[in-house]
This record gives sequence, C-alpha cells and structure tokens, in this order.
Amino acid sequence: MAPTIPGARYERVPVADGVALQAAVLGSGPPLVLLHGFPQTSLAWRHVAVDLAAERTVVCPDLRGYGGSDAPPDDGEAYSKRTMAADVVALARALGHERFALAGHDRGALVAFRAGLDHPDAVTHLACLDVVPTVDMWEVLHGASAAVAWHLYLMAQPAGLPERMVQGAGDAFFAHFLDAWGADPAAVPPDVRAAYLAACAARVPSIVADYRASAGVDLEHDLASRAAGDVLRMPVAVVQQDWGAVLGYDAAAVWRAWAPDLVHGTTRSGHFMAETAPAEVAAALRELLAR
Repeated sequence: MAPTIPGARYERVPVADGVALQAAVLGSGPPLVLLHGFPQTSLAWRHVAVDLAAERTVVCPDLRGYGGSDAPPDDGEAYSKRTMAADVVALARALGHERFALAGHDRGALVAFRAGLDHPDAVTHLACLDVVPTVDMWEVLHGASAAVAWHLYLMAQPAGLPERMVQGAGDAFFAHFLDAWGADPAAVPPDVRAAYLAACAARVPSIVADYRASAGVDLEHDLASRAAGDVLRMPVAVVQQDWGAVLGYDAAAVWRAWAPDLVHGTTRSGHFMAETAPAEVAAALRELLAR
C-alpha cells in the first residue's frame, strides 16, 4: 500500500481547463498550503502537516506534473511558476479559502514566491525553504559552485535530449538527489523513497518541463517583476541550509531585495529539512504565522 499523510483525506480538485491537482487535506482552522519540491510529492510534508493540523487546515497538493496531479503537455507556459501559482490559488479557493498562508520547499518554493508576487491579496504569509528566486539563482551560480546544480543546466536544454537522458538513467537519476542532498538517509524510509521514485519515473516529461521553464519563461517573469519594483507585501520567512562560504553569496541579502518584511534563517539539517528536521520547520512556520 502506498504511503499517505496520516489522518489526511485526499481530493482531486479541478484548477484549470483539463487540469486537476491531488491534495491531502487535514486539520481545521485557518488555512495553510504546503508545496513540495523535487524529487518529491506532498508526502514530503507528512510530519509538518500532522503537527500543524492541530491548529490549522493544512492542504498539501502534488504540484502540476508531479505525483497524483495531472501533467498536461508543455506548451511553453504550462509549467511556468505563474501557471503553477494560479493552480494553487484556484485549489485554495475551490476548498473555500480566499486567503491562505503558503509555504514551499525547493520547486514548490519557486511556485510560492510567484504566488506571493502575483496574488498578494490571497497569500497572507509566505515561507520559502532552501531556494532563491529564479532570476537570482542564475546570477549567483558561478564556476565550481554551480556544480551543485548541474541538473538545472541539463533539464534546461531543448525538448528531447534531457527527457531521453533522464529516462535512460532510470531511478538512478532521481535517487541521486535523495542521496546527495539528504543529511539523514533514515529520514526518508524505504516506502516513501519508493513512492518518490515511482512518482518521478511516471512524470519525466513534466518534471523536465518544470525545470526548463526556469531557464525561459520563469526568468522572463522574474526579470519583469524586478524591473517593475515588485516585492512581497506579506510577512516572509526563508530557511536555507547552511552552506557556509561554499556558494559564495549572501542569500539573506538576495531575499531582502524581494521581501521587506523578512526573517531569514539557516539550518544544518540539509536540503530535505521538512523530513530531517520537521519540528524545526514547524516552529519556523508557527513563528511566521504569528507575525
């Protein structure tokens, strides 16, 4: 039996023409939406969601193109973070939440960032875990430091070759990231790991399209937002793994340019912090929601 988030009910919610998201919903109270990253699904939030459901309605969707959600063909916009952010707002509204707090990790954090810029009247609080906005990501990754993000360059290539290379590598491609980025292998038990790998194997074209968008349409949208002086108007929390001087840039300063009301912190729990340090992540979200 496939693992699930304990106590959650699972719903398929139409969010756009021909696209529905699968979402786990649990708890009651003010709404909080949690967005997973790569190479994961909503299961990444299983510990944090149960913790926070004691006081909130927690909604954990699989992003468009991931897990149990629909994966439409890529038309150049289908996997832009603007489109995926609109999915999230439509999902929340379909569940009865016109305004909601939003947190994302990795790819989900990029969706959350775009939702905060495009839908400030809907997003009350915003948390982004272990990422910088797309435009800044391309600007700060230089030389040897870019080696940690080699997959960004692979999946940014024109359609065809990246998909064949990823599919040809099978589980080894996706397992690499679970192993290389995880601070504690025991934090992802075998059944959850198997669920991640199976979900990714079934979604190679859409996952590649999600990454390809970051080198194209997402970059265009971020550049336009920067030129317009757009900022995140809600309270923002950012938690990033502590790389020390390895990456060679000031992540807090990068984020402060976008978020005037920012609390920035670091953790030694690795990239998959919602699984390796769920109590720490839940505490950071509670602090954000109290602001």
